[in-house]
Amino acid sequence: MNLGTLLPKHARCRPDHLALVCGDDRLTFRQLDARVNRLANALLAAGLRKGDTLATVLPNRLEQLEIYLAATKTGVVAVPLSPLLQERGLVSLLQNSDAVMVVTTRAFAGTLDGLRGELPAIRDERYVLVDGEQPGFRSYARLVAGAPESEPPDAGIIGSDPYNIIYSSGTTGEPKGIVHTHDVRAGYCTLLASTCRMTPESVVLHAGSLVFNGAFIDLMPWLMLGATYILHKAFDADAVIAEIERSRVTHIVMVPSQIVAVLNNPGFAPQRLESLEMLLTVGAPLHVEHKQRLNDALPDRFYELYGLTEGFVTVLDKTDAVRKMGSVGVPLAFYEMRILDDSGRDVPPGQVGEICGRGPMMMAGYYKRPDLTAKAVVGGWLHSGDLGYVDEDGYLYLVDRKKDMIISGGVNVYPRDIEEVVVQHPAVRETAVFGVQDPRWGETPVAAVVLRSPAAVSASELVEWINARVGAKFQRVSDVMIVDDFPRNVAGKTLKRVLQEQYRKAD
Repeated sequence: MNLGTLLPKHARCRPDHLALVCGDDRLTFRQLDARVNRLANALLAAGLRKGDTLATVLPNRLEQLEIYLAATKTGVVAVPLSPLLQERGLVSLLQNSDAVMVVTTRAFAGTLDGLRGELPAIRDERYVLVDGEQPGFRSYARLVAGAPESEPPDAGIIGSDPYNIIYSSGTTGEPKGIVHTHDVRAGYCTLLASTCRMTPESVVLHAGSLVFNGAFIDLMPWLMLGATYILHKAFDADAVIAEIERSRVTHIVMVPSQIVAVLNNPGFAPQRLESLEMLLTVGAPLHVEHKQRLNDALPDRFYELYGLTEGFVTVLDKTDAVRKMGSVGVPLAFYEMRILDDSGRDVPPGQVGEICGRGPMMMAGYYKRPDLTAKAVVGGWLHSGDLGYVDEDGYLYLVDRKKDMIISGGVNVYPRDIEEVVVQHPAVRETAVFGVQDPRWGETPVAAVVLRSPAAVSASELVEWINARVGAKFQRVSDVMIVDDFPRNVAGKTLKRVLQEQYRKAD
């Protein structure tokens, strides 16, 4: 499972095929391979060796992709960090990952300059800027200048070697470094290419963040197959619709908030997206209201992936998208799934329990945290912390995260059940339901909403509308909080804990 053989193979066998489009850069596989070789040789010349960790703090840029690809050839471990990190979070992850080099932009130069004393593992010449240079920093251009375009020496990589460390989003607690090996990423290549029905002729558009693990869902199949990859520097619904139409895009992965933005965009029209063969949602549940709109407008294209960065994955195939509308599908090939109660016993179909699974794309563990790894992986089974059930056909239905569950008057209340009602209101664009403390009931649900247009409806009107439609009294919301937009992490996931804090402060 040598990932480093993939790009050179395409450079030999289809050298003039369009490999990558990023802004004004349009690179064939021959050109891309040459650029990656220059970087790989430059990293070796800078003293990096197999197993060393290279951190990036970058928005979507060509350099981020080059670093991912150079890691396949050198054995250097890529550590992509979110550009949304604050100073203390950044230094914590750079220390935790044992980074020996950091590649970033001038926007982070001042912050990193002030942190050098806390990062002794990073030598001065290993602070690199992709957008120029300034005192104390080396430019990326100068780093690779003069490096040969020939293949770097064989690094002796084996499948169990770490390829990258992905830090968890932190939506449910302190971020943890999730280690993925070369074997795991090879699994992404093969299993996801098959699942997504990708071919060497596919045209992939990626408009989400490259530092989010979801980026590897389409990135690794592209690398294996030698397809065409179009990278947008930031998500913009207008640009996505125009790109799909202009470039005849066949495959795209988006988080729910991006899908909602496309569906609500004035320029959205099914004929503009007719080239799509796959539109896959990932990262958070897409509400049924939006699934129905999508399947009506673009039939036989919708896929939904439920997965953990730690390595358990189910997919709802396009052929099941209508028949099993509320499901998140079945496990990938070679995967197994169990639904367990609090005592670790399997529960029958239809009964809610914790989703557990095992398969070939599971993490090697949390970086330097065997204690946390032992809690997450018990007897070879990854415990997701998510609640769900399976139907008689084995299709998984996601209920909610254990930590998001609200206990009101001793009854388990699942926010997602309420969200599916709230989003049906014609004035509501997005919603997120969370629990707040209540002296009588312990907790009660509160719905945060983003409206389609300002002042379209009042909070009190929404409370009345929601509570008339939920399925049980314990699902009634105690309040509605109207916000301009939701706080999100780099992956586009809504940060419910931040919404909770905003509500407490406003209360």
